[in-house]
Amino acid sequence: MSERESMEYDVVIVGAGPAGLAAAIRLKQVSPETSVCILEKGSEVGAHILSGAVVDPKGLDELLPAWRESCSLAKTPVTDNWHWVLSETGKLAMPHALMPPLMSNKGCYTGSLGNLCRWLAEQAEGLGVEIFPGFPAADVLYAEDGTVKGIITQDMGVAKDGSHKPDYTPGIELHGKYTLFAEGARGHLTKRLKAKFGLEQDQPQTYGLGIKELWDIAPEKHVPGRVIHTQGWPLSESGSWGGGFLYHQENGQVALGFVTALDYANPYVYPFEEFQRWKQHPAIRAILEGGRRVSYGARAINEGGWQSVPKLEFPGGALIGCAAGFVNVPRIKGSHTAIKSGMLAAEAAAEALEAGRSGDELTGYGASLRQSWIAKELKLVRNAEPLVAKYGGTFGTLLAGIDMWMRTLGIGLPFTMGHNTDASETGKAKDYRPIAYPKPDGQFSFDRLSSVFLSNTNHAEDQPCHLHLKDPKVPTEINLPVYAGPEARYCPAGVYEFVGVEEGNPSLVINAQNCVHCKTCDIKDPTQNIDWVTPEGGGGPNYPNM
Repeated sequence: MSERESMEYDVVIVGAGPAGLAAAIRLKQVSPETSVCILEKGSEVGAHILSGAVVDPKGLDELLPAWRESCSLAKTPVTDNWHWVLSETGKLAMPHALMPPLMSNKGCYTGSLGNLCRWLAEQAEGLGVEIFPGFPAADVLYAEDGTVKGIITQDMGVAKDGSHKPDYTPGIELHGKYTLFAEGARGHLTKRLKAKFGLEQDQPQTYGLGIKELWDIAPEKHVPGRVIHTQGWPLSESGSWGGGFLYHQENGQVALGFVTALDYANPYVYPFEEFQRWKQHPAIRAILEGGRRVSYGARAINEGGWQSVPKLEFPGGALIGCAAGFVNVPRIKGSHTAIKSGMLAAEAAAEALEAGRSGDELTGYGASLRQSWIAKELKLVRNAEPLVAKYGGTFGTLLAGIDMWMRTLGIGLPFTMGHNTDASETGKAKDYRPIAYPKPDGQFSFDRLSSVFLSNTNHAEDQPCHLHLKDPKVPTEINLPVYAGPEARYCPAGVYEFVGVEEGNPSLVINAQNCVHCKTCDIKDPTQNIDWVTPEGGGGPNYPNM
């Protein structure tokens, strides 16, 4: 007999992000008697949410049409939109007339996605949804026939050696007639479900690493609603691609950050340091000068596009939001599609429950999504990321722009381009030269440890490491000699550290307590030797308004 307690719900949702919250709200809107719970691994709703964010309100308008009356996101509509192509010392402002219409931010809002999720949680709880923050879903529960029947929450009070501490509490089983997985990009349970049910059908998912800071800037430099995106320098120097963003939000703050596509070949690329270099550009420095950095965080972003969206349904559940990969990469937006996908899955689940079904595949969800504006929007941009990845930031962007313009006019490239995994794109160190990054100046650029401090990241030290090495010998026997130990560079939190290299006795130290749950290691490790699993509940970053 199981020592675990169990709780029964009609629908269990994993993750209190935009998709999970939207699904819960929609379920209660169309079927008020349906019992719904949401599991959230962060210490509170919003604690692990990080995004730019410029939000297209399309999904919100459909879910809660009166949202502008009480949600803080409505305070800062986008008023001014710029796209800069950077060289090392200069910039070229791209004329709006050259931008495809779908790239417009007209009617969008800029603000904290974490705060939007906190507001959505209030709406969900007001409808009777039960939300459990600080309770990560540690594993998937299966019925005897292989159907997903819920999840198990993480055990609490387990020591690093696996023994039970005095406060040990076993995880709880949450049983659902349907379970919706809204874990975000590279969710650890989503990864298992994709493998078990063979959900990846066309192209593998690819990712970028987004690193973000909040700054209080001088009042005379603040222009509420101004949105700036950049491309080109500094990534153009290392043969990789991505870009920066700087959004003027409420209360005199700017949200700024940098996205590095994780399919880069040069193993010496250091995404955190590329971000620090970007802030030293004269156009960016001019905005930040006289300001103060107040927060820091990082998160992986889906970049695969429509061709990387997996099969969405499986017996007993479905993938929604960034767990499925509905990010529009050229627009750098995914919250609106996440909300819509959650709504569509909720409607399919409500219909199934009304018909007395449970544990089957919600095929109506996938069918309705393929007919929705999500599919239409993502199909328009499906070649943008592969073109830039293949042909580089300058020529690739030109080709991507032409293809998007053509598709807007009803034509376009007569094929859909594919991807390789980000890990497989990593080149060998012998084919590249190390990159000399400038030391931080403590004014515009900083080191990783002082940055992690601003993320309010915390993990109990006496708990099992949540970063599993499938083979502990691989980091020193393969990754270090062949790839120059990229773990020490791709992590934006300084989790991985090689010691004893100069003495000829290298070993990898994993500082798991620094982890900001970005999932980059799980994605980019060239040997796919790292498996990110959930730590004890409430651990990780505690973002106040990211």
